[in-house]
Amino acid sequence: MRLYNKPAHVLHDMLVSGEITSVQLTQDVLARIDEVEGDVRAYLTLTRDEALAQAKAVDAKIAAGEPISFLEGIPGAIKDNICTKGVKTTCASKILEHFVPPYDATVMTKINKENPVILGKTNMDEFAMGGSTENSGFFPTHNPWNTECVPGGSSGGSAAAVAAGTAIWAIGSDTGGSIRQPASFCGVVGMKPTYGRVSRYGLVAYASSLDQIGPLTRDVTDCAHLLNIISGHDEMDSTSSDVPVPDYTKSLVSDVKGLKIGLPREYFVKGMDPEVEKTVRAAIDQFRSMGAEVVDISLPHTDYAISTYYLIAPAEAATNLERYDGVSYGERVDGEDLVEMMTNTRSELFGEEVKRRIIIGNYALSAGYYDAYYLKAMKVRTLVQQDFTVAFRDVDVIMAPTAPTPAYKIGAMIDDPLQMYLQDACTVPVNLAGLPGISIPCGFSSQNMPIGLQIIGKPLGEETLLRAAYTYEQSQNFHQQMANLGGKEA
Repeated sequence: MRLYNKPAHVLHDMLVSGEITSVQLTQDVLARIDEVEGDVRAYLTLTRDEALAQAKAVDAKIAAGEPISFLEGIPGAIKDNICTKGVKTTCASKILEHFVPPYDATVMTKINKENPVILGKTNMDEFAMGGSTENSGFFPTHNPWNTECVPGGSSGGSAAAVAAGTAIWAIGSDTGGSIRQPASFCGVVGMKPTYGRVSRYGLVAYASSLDQIGPLTRDVTDCAHLLNIISGHDEMDSTSSDVPVPDYTKSLVSDVKGLKIGLPREYFVKGMDPEVEKTVRAAIDQFRSMGAEVVDISLPHTDYAISTYYLIAPAEAATNLERYDGVSYGERVDGEDLVEMMTNTRSELFGEEVKRRIIIGNYALSAGYYDAYYLKAMKVRTLVQQDFTVAFRDVDVIMAPTAPTPAYKIGAMIDDPLQMYLQDACTVPVNLAGLPGISIPCGFSSQNMPIGLQIIGKPLGEETLLRAAYTYEQSQNFHQQMANLGGKEA
């Protein structure tokens, strides 16, 4: 019996009942890695020996009759921009190729208390800058549904690992759609929590006012359980919300009667793949048939969101990445003096997309341009937030496509950054407004590539999102389908 294709909540019950052991489960997932990782390339670092040691410790605990937590003994993976004490954290950048953090991120401290099995660190776009995982400083990750296609990004490795069965669950980060878009492309569930709901301490910063950590899972039930584990106030993060964390699993109720759903006309635009629009609208019709009310709404400043994001995020990135100077930590390329050394280090060890965003950010913050670009972008960000505030007076959730297309071929957009940036049109506004959003599988294209439905909620409205997502999921079987990976058993 193969185990890698089951969600965590099923495996937890099997562990508790004694039907399987954590070592059996871990060995099965490691075997799956051996079978398909050469095609998918989801991992930057694998920690096999540590994983098996963790599994043995859990089995000993079960044998002693001790109770186990939800995640205990279940193999998962961590995006490589989240600090893991004693395990390399590279951000998929050559400038951090050998960096080993001396501490754990807060989310890792919370996760490690659950005694899971950590398989390793997953690939990503360098410093989370990209939407395809082609911008990794080491190699691209491939979509398990079609290895000629991208898995999305920047959390592409995490999404691909869950979709391929090389991890049961994974953690990613989302600055402009980096959890939700790869979840859509890979046919898994991905949630970006409300800004501040999950601590950013130990997340290597890209754009500090936008970054948020969240789960990627097989189904909504696993998502709720992981959200329970990683959420909560943290004194180490000044932007952390000091609000009690509910038990999100209590939201797993199949009932959307009376739920008011807003459909923003600006998210269903010309140029969207017609198969995506048709599939998403069919999913919304399903909500209507289950008793939800659907109304058309407007988010009038949506057209300005991409421009706003690509001024604010690079400006924050330019500031955050100043610390990579070849002096304190990270790799160094020598020069004749300090300035030449720093120039050589950054020129040779940062990738093209990272350099592009640093240049954009420094330009937007430079004297004479600050007011014209960065300050104006911050004002437009407020307008985008106000659009959502007004809309949520009349609706409970907002639904839209997660991405305007299914996954595209590797290399198709890498030379056209603007076209790739436009892929974020449906996800970026959620980050600008600090709102929670979830992507769930809602169908497939004619090429059998997954399509995701995005559900957007009010601030700290994760419970409503989970209830809506769970209700839809229970009426379909998209979450139960796994990629075939060229005929390899799924």
